[in-house]
Amino acid sequence: MKVLSMIQPWASLFVLREAKFETRSWRTNYRGPLAIHTSKKIDKAVCDHVAIQALLGKHGYTKDNLPTGMIIAVCQLEKCLKVIENNKTWAVLEDGQIVSGNDYFLGDFEVGGYAWQVKEMQLLDKLIPAKGKLGLWEHVL
Repeated sequence: MKVLSMIQPWASLFVLREAKFETRSWRTNYRGPLAIHTSKKIDKAVCDHVAIQALLGKHGYTKDNLPTGMIIAVCQLEKCLKVIENNKTWAVLEDGQIVSGNDYFLGDFEVGGYAWQVKEMQLLDKLIPAKGKLGLWEHVL
């Protein structure tokens, strides 16, 4: 299965569906099953932001108990959309979707970047230890 590694707290916020998109500077033509992996790194400065603390807290997480080095969820990668406009509080994707609110706040909607949209997110009952890699990588689940 294809796997995408993400730094915490972004991985958990995405998996918990607090963020609708995962933003990347690169596009992929891949569509289909995708596992979400949490890197060993936690961006603790981001975790200290009051809004991030509140979003994580809704799900019982703090910067001290976020899973790291684990595959935590599976989903279906549905779209990889180019960001065509950024207005500092909202952005426009190539298919006309407007991104605002938490979805905008929790991503990097730089013009020319990409917003990955998934469906059918499922948290795993049993987390799978794994060493992450850059880009999309393969792991047998």
